[in-house]
Amino acid sequence: MGDSTPLLSESSEPPLLQKHLPSLDSTIELCLGDFGWAQFLQAIIVSFSWFFDAQQTFITVFTDAEPNWHCTSSSCNSSFSNLCQLPNSSWDWDRPKHVSIISEWALECSGSFITGLPASSFFIGCLIGGLVLSTLADSSLGRKKMLFLSCLMMSFTTLLTAFSTNIWIYSFLRFVTGFGRATIGTSALVLSTELVGKRWRGQVGIVGFFCFTLGFLSLPAIAYTHQSHSWRTLYFLTSIPTLFYSILVHFLVRESPRWLFVRGRKEDAISTLKCISPSITMSFSSLSFEQETWNVDLYSAIRVLVKRKWAFRRLCGVMGTGFGIGMVYYGMPLALGSLDFNLYLSVTLNALSELPASLVAFFLIGKLNRRSSLLVFTILSGVCSILSVLKGFNPWAELQIGLELVSFFSACSAFNVLLIFTIELFPTCVRNSALSMVRQAVVLGGVFSPMLAAAGRANDGVVSYGVFGVVVGVCGLFVVCLPETRGRGICDTMDEEEHKETANCIAVGLVV
Repeated sequence: MGDSTPLLSESSEPPLLQKHLPSLDSTIELCLGDFGWAQFLQAIIVSFSWFFDAQQTFITVFTDAEPNWHCTSSSCNSSFSNLCQLPNSSWDWDRPKHVSIISEWALECSGSFITGLPASSFFIGCLIGGLVLSTLADSSLGRKKMLFLSCLMMSFTTLLTAFSTNIWIYSFLRFVTGFGRATIGTSALVLSTELVGKRWRGQVGIVGFFCFTLGFLSLPAIAYTHQSHSWRTLYFLTSIPTLFYSILVHFLVRESPRWLFVRGRKEDAISTLKCISPSITMSFSSLSFEQETWNVDLYSAIRVLVKRKWAFRRLCGVMGTGFGIGMVYYGMPLALGSLDFNLYLSVTLNALSELPASLVAFFLIGKLNRRSSLLVFTILSGVCSILSVLKGFNPWAELQIGLELVSFFSACSAFNVLLIFTIELFPTCVRNSALSMVRQAVVLGGVFSPMLAAAGRANDGVVSYGVFGVVVGVCGLFVVCLPETRGRGICDTMDEEEHKETANCIAVGLVV
């Protein structure tokens, strides 16, 4: 950043990190040691919440799709694209009306605002839910309870959605579903990574991305095997398993020992550590660590992130990058209908492209510099998105879908790295809140995606994919103002992180 103002006045003596008590991170590293089966099982159970999260995120790609139609009389020309100008008796849907909300509720001539309202309502619900619920996992509820309640609420509202009688009730329930699932990803990611030491933090975090990919991939499979059934069937089939999973989380998942320590619940934290790693024989009475010097209430986490210059700078950087990534990540699957390619196959290929993105992150996260990899992925995503709809550049549908897949793969990879990067940038006491704010920036990009996807249907995706490319490329430049975090330990309090930031600034000043 261009601002060279020191974080502390020059007259004050810089704090010495070596005089501080051991950090919570080093304490838990000492307790848990190697990555055990108990930790692995906990991480798998927690991360599987992403599976159901992905299903609700992209389910409208099929339930809200406009079905194909055909002519039924000689007065109709099938090459005529605007069926709203044809008599109702001269055409009919290729499949039963109940396969989509568009055909069941006769929305084919309602305009892009109405047909895109349910998807936009879902993302708006995610945005508001994230802002309202983001700090509960850091303050009163904790990671486990927040994850349990979010999954439970999502399962109930998804089930109720299947009984919608019109577009307005349907959109409202999609909004409530988005509100309820807003904190699933952040709670699951933070909880799973806080159960292990820094050596395995990146790999455990990627497990959730694999589960999200599997959930996304399950949608075209379910939709294809039930393509003659009502769109309500998709909501039934995705809500019931989520309900059973919520019960599983309540009884089998342990709370984060890091959060318990920070909240002053030392006995509960010790009990959790012994449960996760029964072989622990060391005495806990001699262990001490630096306690936080400010009280955590509902919104104090966000307030302190804004008040401290280094934290606010980091938050703005990752949120700006997240906005561009979110527009591509959520928008491209919604805009696939504007491309000259089979919808089921194109969605499947997009879901499959998340697998190599997760594999890249899983195997290379320990070697990748966070800043440079984010910059490369966002620029590559932007360039390929624009080229995929550039007139005269892609004469074949295969080349077009290939460029789209590379762009989506790059956005997925950038998304994975961004979440891990955010975890490493912020201390334990505000980590869940910071990650929630970043995800809200990602979701904010998704809010505009349905409108852009609808606008692109009239021009073969030029508007939608063109805007996607420009936005993600520009927003990726925000990462240049962030510090590199690869290989460094994570802090637990704001004071500890600020001491480290100050020491780094002093060291840079001495070098310069």
